[in-house]
Amino acid sequence: MKVFVTGVAGQLGHDVMNELKKRGYEGIGSDLAPEYAGVQDGSAVTTMPYVPLDITDKEAVEKVLTECRPDVVIHCAAWTAVDLAEDEDKMAKVRAINAGGTENIAKVCKKLDCKMVYISTDYVFDGQGTEPWQPDCTAYKPLNVYGQTKLEGEQAVSSNLERYFIVRIAWVFGVNGKNFIKTMLNVAKTHDTLKVVNDQIGTPTYTYDLARLLVDMIETDKYGYYHATNEGGYISWYDFTKEIFRQAVEMGRTEYAEDAVKVLPVTTEEYGVSKAKRPFNSRLDKKKLVENGFTPLPTWQDALKRYLKEIEF
Repeated sequence: MKVFVTGVAGQLGHDVMNELKKRGYEGIGSDLAPEYAGVQDGSAVTTMPYVPLDITDKEAVEKVLTECRPDVVIHCAAWTAVDLAEDEDKMAKVRAINAGGTENIAKVCKKLDCKMVYISTDYVFDGQGTEPWQPDCTAYKPLNVYGQTKLEGEQAVSSNLERYFIVRIAWVFGVNGKNFIKTMLNVAKTHDTLKVVNDQIGTPTYTYDLARLLVDMIETDKYGYYHATNEGGYISWYDFTKEIFRQAVEMGRTEYAEDAVKVLPVTTEEYGVSKAKRPFNSRLDKKKLVENGFTPLPTWQDALKRYLKEIEF
């Protein structure tokens, strides 16, 4: 099976390429840079075939994919800077990438009759209430530009293709890139008190675990919408921070102990820094995975433990 992966310089694309190699599939990576520009960690992705591609360039997408003739496209590339996306001068670019770029890929997948995996987000919902969002729920109401453009990407996939997986994730972390865990570990080095929101509820997603699930998916024809975060229960960002530091201390890093760094819970309103509105309820229901025979992701606590051993902090 030949698999074309977009966004390999990012957290998820990096791990998907490595998973493909591990499973004996032919992976071709792509991103904007002339050559692979992700973390140089000596893993398989760093030496696997790579094609530079601007997904907003319709002709380039058609040319590259037609030449590669993949069986599957796993589309990880996206504009993910949520607050920056709210800037007046950035909106058109965000839409061109998240909606237009996705549509370009979907149309060529249709022409080539290949499967497509589109990575989406909990941000397509408005985050009201406390009930977990169902994968097939269509009560979309994004609160920000990022969420709206990712929803438009979903619609581009579902309106052009029949053989697709739309996989919504939340609170993403991986080795290759910036994320909440790295930010908290770094900020704690220079601050003895941290304020973290406790009224946004969801579950983290470790890209290493997600990559395994995505490759499991493309081996099947169980198409449709899925939610795929780690197991382990719903938490707030405050809960997550406390567990990050607790596990760091367990690893012998006493500078993250409670007497060294105080973590204070605050409401989103009290925190008040973000430009883009965030959903309060990011609970994603994942039962559909098991119903379709897929193995759920391990718990986020277990994922965090493995992740902290992978990174330098």
